[in-house]
Amino acid sequence: MMATTRTHDQFNTTIYGLDDRYRGIKNERRVVFMNQNDIDGAGLKAGDKVDLFNYDDGIERIAPLFIIVSYQIPEKNAVTYFPETNVLVGINNVVKESNMPASKYVKIRIKKHDPGIYERVKKLEQTVQL
Repeated sequence: MMATTRTHDQFNTTIYGLDDRYRGIKNERRVVFMNQNDIDGAGLKAGDKVDLFNYDDGIERIAPLFIIVSYQIPEKNAVTYFPETNVLVGINNVVKESNMPASKYVKIRIKKHDPGIYERVKKLEQTVQL
């Protein structure tokens, strides 16, 4: 499961800088925080580049090129910044009581980065244009 969060210098989707002093990140926002056991179990390492996927409602959603950061969070969980991963939140993934996007509970798959992924992203974007 993936949850999204903000940095200390961010107000809603307005980003004032690329550092996150809370989590020790410098000059970067496209990171995915993962438990070290999950990183090891996937055959990856901190610093590896990965692509993030969501398949809710049978629709492929892709957020390409994130950097793995080892962080003390529960196993089988990941945390990313938003709005960088908003693309992964399906329109029907909402909190029942409020109908707000469920950005704290997004099912994702993490795969080693494929430089060819941008062609798939481009095709996906073309299919949703009006």
